Amino acid sequence: MDPLKLVADPTRRQILQLVWTDGLAAGAIAGRFDMSFGAVSQHLRLLRDAGFVTVTRDGNRRIYRANPDGLGPLRPLIESMWADRLEKLARAAEDSP
Repeated sequence: MDPLKLVADPTRRQILQLVWTDGLAAGAIAGRFDMSFGAVSQHLRLLRDAGFVTVTRDGNRRIYRANPDGLGPLRPLIESMWADRLEKLARAAEDSP
């Protein structure tokens, strides 16, 4: 998936923001959203497959943490936009061919 389109989704942007500095268990992440665990799990899988998050096991829990280096050239852009400019990035990604 195109990296810009991947972060264009508001749920995935929120997940990245949640795990940017601290790792969180998948259940804790899912608890922050008004959707099923399965739906959040699909978003986590896309982020993991893209290399945007890493996963470690802690017993039977999976802990997700952002992988800023995995964002490649998007990293400085995302870091500078966390406050209020991620919506502009989403619109740009949605408009790209």
